[in-house]
Amino acid sequence: MINRTGSAVWSGGLKDGKGTVSTQSGALKDTQYGFKTRFEDGAGTNPEELIAAAHAGCFTMALSAQLGEAGMTATRLETTATVSLDKADGGFAITAVHLALVASIPGATEEAFQAAALKAKEGCPVSKLLKGANITMDAKLQA
Repeated sequence: MINRTGSAVWSGGLKDGKGTVSTQSGALKDTQYGFKTRFEDGAGTNPEELIAAAHAGCFTMALSAQLGEAGMTATRLETTATVSLDKADGGFAITAVHLALVASIPGATEEAFQAAALKAKEGCPVSKLLKGANITMDAKLQA
């Protein structure tokens, strides 16, 4: 079993408060977040963009593994994940994630590429975690 940690510190009320998030690795250390970074355009991060980055990273690594199993190696995989936070059930919920992938894979057929991308979308651990959200994908293979 692999365990990773992240932490948050918060001071104040919801709208006037502020907080920081940190990761075990130190990639994030006391990174600012707050109401404005989540619901407006303030400086700092927010939980949804961190989830989007995690999903993009997880999916892209899973795709690399799927491609390897199919005898293909990408020269470049670029994924953008867009997380949708919507009002739901008297609060907020992550209702959807869209994965936009552009891939350069020498010798890959469109069919083999799409099959690998679909397996990666369904099999990556973050996709499994977000199972309650509508996860869609647009996968483009560049020549």
